[in-house]
Amino acid sequence: MVQYYDASVIIVVAGITGLLFALYQYSLIAQIKIQANTGTAKDSLVNSTNDNVEYTKKLTEIHAAIADGANAFLFAEYRICAVFLVIFAIIVLCLISWGTGSWDQGFYTMIAFLMGGVTSILAGFIGMRVAVFSNVRTTVGAISPGWKETFNAAFRAGGVMGFALTGLGLLMLYAGLAIFNVQYPYDDCDNELCTKFKAQTLMECIAGYGLGGSSIAMFGRVGGGIYTKAADVGADLVGKVVHGIPEDDPRNPATIADNVGDNVGDVAGMGADLFGSFAESTCATLVVASQSPQLVAEGWGALMFPLLVSSGGIFVCLVCSFIATHLKPVTEEKDVEMVLKVQLVSTTILITPVVYMLADAFLPDHFETGRVSDVQPVDAFGCVAMGAWGGLIIGIITEYFTSHSYTPVREVANSCKTGAATNIIYGLALGYKSVIIPVMVLSFIVYESLHLADMYGVALAAVGMLSTLSTGLTIDAYGPVCDNAGGIAEMAGLPEYVREKTDALDAAGNTTAAIGKGFAIGSAALVSLALFGAFSTRINASDVSILDPITFAGLLMGAMLPYWFSAMTMKSVGLAAQEMVLEVSRQFRETPGLLDGHEGVKPDYQRCIIISTDASLREMVLPGALVMLSPIVAGTFFGVYAVMGLLAGGMVSGVQMAISCSNTGGAWDNAKKYIEKAPHGSELGGKGSDVHKAAVCGDTVGDPLKDTSGPALNILMKLMAIISLVFSDYFTQIHDGQGLFKTSAAVSNN
Repeated sequence: MVQYYDASVIIVVAGITGLLFALYQYSLIAQIKIQANTGTAKDSLVNSTNDNVEYTKKLTEIHAAIADGANAFLFAEYRICAVFLVIFAIIVLCLISWGTGSWDQGFYTMIAFLMGGVTSILAGFIGMRVAVFSNVRTTVGAISPGWKETFNAAFRAGGVMGFALTGLGLLMLYAGLAIFNVQYPYDDCDNELCTKFKAQTLMECIAGYGLGGSSIAMFGRVGGGIYTKAADVGADLVGKVVHGIPEDDPRNPATIADNVGDNVGDVAGMGADLFGSFAESTCATLVVASQSPQLVAEGWGALMFPLLVSSGGIFVCLVCSFIATHLKPVTEEKDVEMVLKVQLVSTTILITPVVYMLADAFLPDHFETGRVSDVQPVDAFGCVAMGAWGGLIIGIITEYFTSHSYTPVREVANSCKTGAATNIIYGLALGYKSVIIPVMVLSFIVYESLHLADMYGVALAAVGMLSTLSTGLTIDAYGPVCDNAGGIAEMAGLPEYVREKTDALDAAGNTTAAIGKGFAIGSAALVSLALFGAFSTRINASDVSILDPITFAGLLMGAMLPYWFSAMTMKSVGLAAQEMVLEVSRQFRETPGLLDGHEGVKPDYQRCIIISTDASLREMVLPGALVMLSPIVAGTFFGVYAVMGLLAGGMVSGVQMAISCSNTGGAWDNAKKYIEKAPHGSELGGKGSDVHKAAVCGDTVGDPLKDTSGPALNILMKLMAIISLVFSDYFTQIHDGQGLFKTSAAVSNN
């Protein structure tokens, strides 16, 4: 009982602390008023010049337009998501109830599914609203002398999202566990069989929470990704390539849609994605832990170990955030990347002893899990630590391949001197090469985790990689906020030094966004493997031969799915971008004085917002259906061994493709920015040169790779696995797991 209260207090206090700290950071951002002050005197706003009044007016108008566009898209998307949640919740209720023979289990799984979906919607919505609120204030901060104010505004914006999401996710998940424990009070049982049954049933029900979170993340990532890249590609092709106007020139009709897209895709979608990873990794660990008699017998605190790790992560990230804002703030441009890197390193260092203390305090001295009969707390600690440090290594490798501070991106930039074709070739080669070390790291983690604690160890490694999620989300959301800040500065016509500052922040943001994607991809691989292990445990099929005909066929089909999925999302971006290009070209052609910048002539921004919104909502349905229906169709018709092959193939293929897409796109983007920093007439030519146009072509190709297809592959891997886990009892009820076509060997249903 003491352990129950100790664990509960730590988890609840951590969740509330995360929410309160997010609110505190939001209040600091709110102190920055949307007022332009390009003068040097502190009181120059009191006697403001006409220029400052005009700048303030433009900043307010642009901010309002971006906010309205983002709200319109999210409300339209979430209406579709709400309908989906209701329909799929009924499917969950019916299939789980039929598979388990218990309407209670079906009902509670459905409730968990709805809780996860609603939490994911809230996570995306909070992230989007905070980003929109903060981007203009980051621009205002860039007007002031120095770097501290503008960096802190963007960093704290990311912090609001990071701590709000982790705090909210932790509290909602724990609330579900506590409520379901009333229905399945395994600790009140008087025999081991009853205890095992209720503990397993409780964790199987809560797995619906991960399914709900990841389902909504699929729509957020795919829909938001299509939205943002349709606008971005359309704006780049017509504006920068054809007419040679700046990236965020107010004459470009797609500019507002582009800035809206940064928020709905790179912030709201990314937040939902990483929330899904947190929910699924935790649920996978809980399901596997419930199979261990010793962990169940030890009590509530032992089962809640993954939530305790996440709780410790919130406190660690909170403490380390003050390094960036107070102890070692940004004072000049070169500090930006270093300060962000220090966040990653410091949180990883500090979380390590915290995890050791939690493992020693709450886990039994010896316990059995899967095929490993003697697991000790230090082994569990080792798995979590490997995940945390492995994530850091993947992040550092990602930075090396995507930052223009290092050789690979500079090689890509130099390749632009001979045209767009060589730029594409170098960028693709960079992406393929960047896969090598991350996959080696993941392979090492998987091998050692399986050796130490079987699938429980793999699940803990996934939890460890996400243990510093608050910081990961902070530096990930920082990038889109800076990107928006630069766009707002350009559209408002602010002095050149403002855009130079925001560009420097954005260049670091591109790298940190790539690092965040590296974390997300690495954790997705571990999460999907952990869910795979939980699924195999549930169906009592831990030993499956790859040479089994249906398993091997499923393996090939699973390996194909990331390519099919990417083809659909890439083509969707292409179709939407075509519509955008035609619309922007039409406005330039049919609106006299627009391209020449005549006073009073404004583009129709709203029409471009509508094109991106309609295209994204229309095109996100089929990729989402492909991912969600694949395991259900495989399990229904071909049985559980076909599902296992499908999951293994999708994970092995998807992780390689996701890393390559993300890093190729990030490298092309930063190669372009590296060329833009070069002076005119130099070897690289600077903005507007032929070298720059070649770089823009690469960046345009890379946009859907790094912001649509690549990140969405994370969800493909995770969502297929969590669907398989949640519907495992349904699959095993169909001819003892052989499927309607009876293609698999029968498995026993416990």
